[in-house]
Amino acid sequence: MSDSDASPVRRIKIYTRTGDKGTSSLFNGERRPKDDAIFEALGTIDELSSMIGLARAYSTEAGNGLEPKLDKIQCLLQDIASNVATPRSASNEARLARTEFDTDGALVTELENWIDELDEGLPPLKNFILPSGGKASSTLHVARSICRRAERRVVPLVAGSLSDASTGKYLNRLSDFLFTAARAAAKHESAVETIYKRY
Repeated sequence: MSDSDASPVRRIKIYTRTGDKGTSSLFNGERRPKDDAIFEALGTIDELSSMIGLARAYSTEAGNGLEPKLDKIQCLLQDIASNVATPRSASNEARLARTEFDTDGALVTELENWIDELDEGLPPLKNFILPSGGKASSTLHVARSICRRAERRVVPLVAGSLSDASTGKYLNRLSDFLFTAARAAAKHESAVETIYKRY
């Protein structure tokens, strides 16, 4: 086959210009201002995923074994974003079905199991711990704090029937996992966790 017979590869343009007037489109086709509560939630979820990606890179360097869990979490955050981007009270059945999230609670249960497994190998928590413990641990702490903000952004959407309750529940449990994972990462590197002291 000659080069002239090959079908040209269609590239997707990174820029669309559709948001130049300050609005953006949701999965159901609805356009909203870019500072709408839904986009605030989506942006925070994206920020969380980006920080988890950095934590994953540091975890790979440290060889702490957290990478598969962090990989899965990043994919699930994409699914949460799809749910958030599809207002439950204003989308058709097909789109609602495509963007359902953790309808049976299995993913939250999985997080709880991961937390219990990691916690078993950690010293009992007796003091407030400050973000610390090496690069992987500290970055996981940053991810935890962003996760709390993502949850705060999603809770009003759940209350307004725009997002499924399961999205907020998962983010709530995820922050607990990220805290425990941070402690496990510190222990793996034999790094000292900084304890809060009153000055």
